Amino acid sequence: MKTIAPDNKNIAACGLYCGACRKFLAEKCSGCKPNKKATWCKIRSCCQENKLNTCAECSHDVRECKLFSNWISKVFAFLFNSDRSACISYIKEQGEQAFAEEMTKRKCQTIRRK
Repeated sequence: MKTIAPDNKNIAACGLYCGACRKFLAEKCSGCKPNKKATWCKIRSCCQENKLNTCAECSHDVRECKLFSNWISKVFAFLFNSDRSACISYIKEQGEQAFAEEMTKRKCQTIRRK
């Protein structure tokens, strides 16, 4: 099993930190970016089409984006107590590497909702 380590390559397009995911750490998933089976993810597809690493590089506000803030993401946020828009804000303000380091320190995939 891998250990959680800060690596900005393990940040998903939506702002989740794959580097702290149980499946990733158990080597059952390669992470969102290289996962060819993740074609269902519209956020990932949008970032790939627009040559962005994450939504933090987009000029649109993620809270107003219909791809980012849809009903599925709201259910996900409720179930997992996740605030992906806070993750994107953190990345915009501090950078990807600082976000990877923070998530490694917290040992979690996301910033929790308040």
